[in-house]
Amino acid sequence: MLDIPNRGVHPVASAESPAREADPGLPEGDRARLDAAIDDLRTGAALWGKLTLPQRRTLLRRIRAAVVAVAEEWADVASTSKGLEPGHPLRGEEWLSGPYAALVALDAYTDTLGALARGASPLDDLRVDEAPGGRVRVHVLPTAPIDRLLLSGYTGEVWLQPGVTAAEAARTAGLGQLPGADAGGVGLVLGAGNVTAIPFLDVLYELLAFNRVALLKVNPTQDDLVPVYERALAPLIGAGMLRIVRGAGDVGAYLTTHPGIDHVHITGSVTTFEAIVWGSGEDAAQRRETGVPRLGTPITAELGGVSPIIVVPGEWSEADLRFQAEHVVTMRLYNSGHNCIAGQVVLLSADWPQREAFLAALREAYDAAPARPVWYPGAQARVDDAASAHPGSQRMGDGSRVLIEAAAADAAPVQTTEYFAPVLGVVELPGLGQDFVDAAVAHANTELTGTLGANVIVDPVTQAALGDAFEQAIAELRYGTVAINAWTALGFLTPTCSWGAYPGGTLADAPSGIGVVHNARLLDRVERSVVRGPFRPFPRSVAPANLAAGGRPSVLPKPPWFVSARTGAAVSEGLTRFRMDGNPVRLSATLLQAFGA
Repeated sequence: MLDIPNRGVHPVASAESPAREADPGLPEGDRARLDAAIDDLRTGAALWGKLTLPQRRTLLRRIRAAVVAVAEEWADVASTSKGLEPGHPLRGEEWLSGPYAALVALDAYTDTLGALARGASPLDDLRVDEAPGGRVRVHVLPTAPIDRLLLSGYTGEVWLQPGVTAAEAARTAGLGQLPGADAGGVGLVLGAGNVTAIPFLDVLYELLAFNRVALLKVNPTQDDLVPVYERALAPLIGAGMLRIVRGAGDVGAYLTTHPGIDHVHITGSVTTFEAIVWGSGEDAAQRRETGVPRLGTPITAELGGVSPIIVVPGEWSEADLRFQAEHVVTMRLYNSGHNCIAGQVVLLSADWPQREAFLAALREAYDAAPARPVWYPGAQARVDDAASAHPGSQRMGDGSRVLIEAAAADAAPVQTTEYFAPVLGVVELPGLGQDFVDAAVAHANTELTGTLGANVIVDPVTQAALGDAFEQAIAELRYGTVAINAWTALGFLTPTCSWGAYPGGTLADAPSGIGVVHNARLLDRVERSVVRGPFRPFPRSVAPANLAAGGRPSVLPKPPWFVSARTGAAVSEGLTRFRMDGNPVRLSATLLQAFGA
């Protein structure tokens, strides 16, 4: 670990100057240490290139053991850093979004390397069929019996880009781990500041998808986690395949233009991405005009966006209204809204007879969710800005949450500004049935900023009545992850799903980024992931009427990631500990706790 001290509160890589040699804010001693780290990684890259697939698999297992050893500390430090003190009902978020996500990803990558080492394709044990538009679709969840229990009723698919055949998908799955794959050199990972598993997972993807060792630049908001990252990733650090550095914008600016860096990956904001690529001020304007970026190194990015929640009108019970209102509130308030994939705009039918009943349930759930700090730098100011930009908005909870209800013509700010804070908008559109679905899809595609993720809530009777037209509408959504009766965060948490913007982002226009991560089966030419869940939880999910209507059966009550789950913290910790040791007694106790949600 190189301790480059923070200076000020600049973004991760604000790139205030166009060339690293001209940056007066970074002392020569810090530059020398960064240069030495990159030199170490050059040596580590050569070592990585010599490892066989079984040796690489063994290395992943060593990392897994290291994660197990630090998991409790990881969750505790992350919770405390976000103001969730011991006993807070939402501390389970940091188990799921930290060590749990790391463990399931390591297990999935280990399986992929095992298949490749046997001379098989990572797709050999998966169902492959067609999605709308003649696309190839790979079913990536569930892949094991335990998935069918822990995520009962949930499924995941990766849709490949049009033109990819099933044979090509099987042949190219493996990416950087295929025989003869090019060495990727040294990558710079500019770590996210909001979710603690993201830097860890991005390092793994650099290593496995691109054969690239990594220099991880930690966001200053994650500085308290650096000792945890160092121990969790110690096998990579010890082999010279990873170096971790702290620092503010001056460090990021120096590294993004360093001649020893072969690739840059960032999880962050569009503003930071544009500063890295084009610079700032008049220099950036001139570069954009000429089309010559400041950055001469390839870059991938995940940049967030404004995520829609399309609520398809149907005939819902009071229990349905309450459950789906809590579902929507979870999409917004998990991690206090500091998520790139947080649902921000509910698209609601103005003609739905139950419109007002749903809004009443939504207001109640939004107001009643557990109090927590708005902890991300600048977030409270964005909450205040949202309230000011939308006259008539409501302050809810302890006053830190804003609810905006508006007609489509009056909703521009909440549809175009990613607030990255507890701000939820409701935008009404006309129509019922397929007319509403088509209008909502078109509205999401054209009026909301970004292409990262979209959520759709639809009851089984309505979905069955819509038939193939509903699936075609899903295909028309231009988003990198689409969730049906689930939150797109499930796609993030499922390592075999891909995660990233819908294809088409460029250096000049990348509202949600370029490329994908996670994707543990290492599929090439990914278009999107689609996750599906049960409209109703247990026991209503197994009621004869629900099953007769085509509803998904599930043995799960309220999911532990719901902000309204009373036992969510204990269940999330228990599920992580089961992933750590596979103890069936522990799992049984955790499932009993889940039924107390």
